[in-house]
Parts: sequence; C-alpha cells; structure tokens
Amino acid sequence: MDEVHGGGCQCGALRYRFRAPLRDIAHCHCTVCRRSSGGIVTTWISVPLSSFQWLAGTPREYASSGSCTRSFCGQCGAQLTLFTTLSPETLDVTVATLDHPEQAPAERHIWVQSRLPLLHLDPQLPDEQQELIP
Repeated sequence: MDEVHGGGCQCGALRYRFRAPLRDIAHCHCTVCRRSSGGIVTTWISVPLSSFQWLAGTPREYASSGSCTRSFCGQCGAQLTLFTTLSPETLDVTVATLDHPEQAPAERHIWVQSRLPLLHLDPQLPDEQQELIP
C-alpha cells in the first residue's frame, strides 16, 4: 500500500497530497533556494510527479531558472514545490509544508558549494557539491 502524505501553505489556501514514501530528502544550500524562500536552507523531498495532486487552490508559479519552476501561495507567499526539467518525472516538495515534517528527516546536503559558513546543520549527513540527479 502506498504511503499518503499531505500538506499545504501557511494560510491554508493551498493543499496537496502525494502517494509515495518519504525518501530522497535533501537540505539544499543553493543561492536560488535561499533567495526564493527567505531561509538559509530549504529541505526538499522528491516525489514521483504522477503521485502529486493539488487538493485546494491554484498555486502561482515562478521560473527561478531556465530549468526550474517554483510553485507558491499567492496569498501567504509560502513556497511549496519545485519542478525541474532536469528530472521531469519528479516534483520536489518543501518538507516544511508537510503536515508532519518531523517524519521526513533529510538524508543529505546538496549544493554545498553555496552553503553559508554560519550554518552547521546535520553535519553527519553526506555532502554533494551540486545535486546529483539520477
């Protein structure tokens, strides 16, 4: 049986769910994620695109690079997903927007070449200078 997980934005205007295990979770340190989220790191879970569906609301979208489109709430501004043409079968979902983010611990750090030196988060996890896309 597939695992079903849900989440949404801060104001509740957007709700989503996906059917997939909680794996392939990474702390991203890239500059684009920092500037898009306003945080010093963004933690993502990659899920099969076919398993994801919006339950409520219609997100706004922003092309943050030539290969990436981010979805966010037009009311509260929460960033929820990232689609990249570099991995077109998956969708990245912000772990912080899950209903139970405590169930989704990160497995690695990605884009550590951009990591801020002040951040010391989960030092036991493996580092990837850039994201390694399967």
